[in-house]
Amino acid sequence: MPVSNELLEYQKVDGELRNIERELAASEERKKFIQAKKFMEAARDRLDAQEKHAQELRALREDLVKRVDEVTKAIAEYDDLDEMLEGGADIAFYKKNAQSLLDTLKSVKNELNRLMMEVAAASEEYKKLKEQTIAMQKQYKEYNEKYKEIKNSRAEEVQKINAKLAQLQKKIDPVILDRYNQKRKEKIFPVVVPLSGDFCMCGFEFPKLHISELAGGNMVECENCRRFIYKV
Repeated sequence: MPVSNELLEYQKVDGELRNIERELAASEERKKFIQAKKFMEAARDRLDAQEKHAQELRALREDLVKRVDEVTKAIAEYDDLDEMLEGGADIAFYKKNAQSLLDTLKSVKNELNRLMMEVAAASEEYKKLKEQTIAMQKQYKEYNEKYKEIKNSRAEEVQKINAKLAQLQKKIDPVILDRYNQKRKEKIFPVVVPLSGDFCMCGFEFPKLHISELAGGNMVECENCRRFIYKV
């Protein structure tokens, strides 16, 4: 696969475009925009999870309230205990049952109190998340506009560079250009680099066999960083 002056020139011009892309990516406007975007994407799942949790808590509360009501009604049956005793009922049996019901009622009320504390904590967490989400929605809108503004400020420059690239690519083997662009998408840059001694720019030492393949202006893909290597 031969290297060409057109490919090297293409990469040089492409480097100008990449510099603009990096400057835009590093801008505070984009960072704030991306921060808000990621927060809102995650917030949807968190809000859904909290709503599901709230439904579970409500169901537990209803069950505990029902149990409290049942135990309270059972205890109320002992209101006429004196009459039952006068009729010859076993006091030990009824005292034991009454105490068991009171213990159950106490236990259920404790569970209900703990649950109400959990409900309050969940409600507070949900409230904070909603407030944060509203704030991030405002940030998203604000910095989305600001990021568009700085992108538009470089649009003419980017357009001129793309026009140069369009002219240069006409003189480059489409197969080579496709492989170049694929590596570019994978954040590999520069894509085409000269061999330095026996080493690639990534520090990988080229085997002698591959070095011989570079004769005649050929390019070889680095086994380590996957750049195209040629020999000057």
